[in-house]
Amino acid sequence: MYDIPQLTPQQLQEKLSASSDILLLDVREPEEAAFCRLPNSILIPMNELSMRQNELPDGKEIIVYCHHGIRSQYCALYLADAGFEQTANLKGGIDAWAREIDPAMPRY
Repeated sequence: MYDIPQLTPQQLQEKLSASSDILLLDVREPEEAAFCRLPNSILIPMNELSMRQNELPDGKEIIVYCHHGIRSQYCALYLADAGFEQTANLKGGIDAWAREIDPAMPRY
């Protein structure tokens, strides 16, 4: 079993401002991502991840997010099991990001 780091929205914001070598992976459905998303994120819905994991770069930190942080936790565990060594989950998902970092972001 893997211990997936849980990043708060504040911790993610600090990481993003300190480094551009982070991949944001959105595992929500396309209609959710069309409503709101984090800039420069890659959309691979949870149900497509096993078929599309080869699209993700090796050796790069991957921060996975969804609506509330549940689906993304499962996806981060899956990626860790698949050999991606630097995975983390956005605790509370994009909803927490909108509440704590970007109040102008639409919520659903």
